[in-house]
Amino acid sequence: MSMAGRMVRYARRRAGMTQRQLAAKAGIPQETIARIETGRSDPRLMTLDRLLEACEMGLEVMPRLGIGVDRTQFQRLLDMAPSDRLRVAIEDDRHMIEFWRDFKRAAE
Repeated sequence: MSMAGRMVRYARRRAGMTQRQLAAKAGIPQETIARIETGRSDPRLMTLDRLLEACEMGLEVMPRLGIGVDRTQFQRLLDMAPSDRLRVAIEDDRHMIEFWRDFKRAAE
């Protein structure tokens, strides 16, 4: 399935719509939506935008996952002994708990 197909299917399901309901709302034939969702057809940008808009979602530019990620931290952890990784994880967890406590206090 193409990225566009995954996006349309995800948006449609999140909106709680069938393909027919989405077709009626977006003004695009249900058969076209089926072809897009199964990856047999790649929609034009405007078609994709109309389908997502009908699901009350939209397109936005975001960095792809994994691109621009500093992998040195992963390697640093993998180079540690398991007991050291566990110690770091416990310390990170303690910091996260403190963060959430402070966040909740600030929200009150």
